[in-house]
Amino acid sequence: MRVDLCLCPAIPCYALATHLVLVMHYRELPKTTATGPLALVVLPNSELRIQGYRDQLLDFGDLDIPERRTLLLFPGDGAPILSRSFLDRDSRPVTLVVPDGTWGQAARMGKRLPGLEHAEMVRLPEGPRTRWGIRREPHHQGLATFEAIARAFGILESPAVQSGMEELFLLMVNEPSRVEPRRRVPTDDRWQRAWSYRY
Repeated sequence: MRVDLCLCPAIPCYALATHLVLVMHYRELPKTTATGPLALVVLPNSELRIQGYRDQLLDFGDLDIPERRTLLLFPGDGAPILSRSFLDRDSRPVTLVVPDGTWGQAARMGKRLPGLEHAEMVRLPEGPRTRWGIRREPHHQGLATFEAIARAFGILESPAVQSGMEELFLLMVNEPSRVEPRRRVPTDDRWQRAWSYRY
């Protein structure tokens, strides 16, 4: 990343009660277009778990503890909507598990992660369309992982947290060359095609 485009000075830090567990497929990890890892910097009470290594099978059984409530963010209509009324049913602090991938990948991952039988699936309420133009999103409610986390924390914690995270996200959106500086970004409508062909 070019030094003059570094986002570091603009990154907020929110030390919160909600614990984020980001689950990425190992093939997603090296991609510069993956937005989920940035949430780990913004939210120090977070961790990354990598899925897909045959010799390192994941097990989320350690999250099943009586003092915390585990929620699994799931992109599908079958899950209840994450809301204040939903949270008021159980006052325990939340551990939020977020699968990182496309809509289909996240849906499959959410059903296959071992040790999450105790988790409650939730989905985000409908909101504005994604502002992330780097990858094509065929689903009308599809979001970049960072956007989904920001919206979830807006409900779990406060609108101020969501607003701060979204301001950071807009810095990335408004300067596409931050994401992959090795590739020249076209200045016309070829921009979308140049960035979407890989995915």
